[in-house]
Amino acid sequence: MEYVYGVLLLHKTGQEINESNLKKVVAATGANVDESKVKSLIASLKGVNIDEQLANATLAVAAPASAGHAEAKAEAPKEEEKKEAAAEGLSALFG
Repeated sequence: MEYVYGVLLLHKTGQEINESNLKKVVAATGANVDESKVKSLIASLKGVNIDEQLANATLAVAAPASAGHAEAKAEAPKEEEKKEAAAEGLSALFG
């Protein structure tokens, strides 16, 4: 994961994303640098628009979170209605 974070940090600061820079970032954290992971990640990022991918990732993560929140809000009034109906039923019994 530290390699992906390193790439994101390089991207955010406008640095060139290459093996040398990524090795420096990972080494600066105190972690051991795995040459094969660095090469693999850099190779997999060839031709990838990181800004576009980040925008898509943000939308994908935000959508389920807001949908779940909407469901929670939709369930709350139903529970309140049940409590009110129960209270009305009791008042009918005791006048």
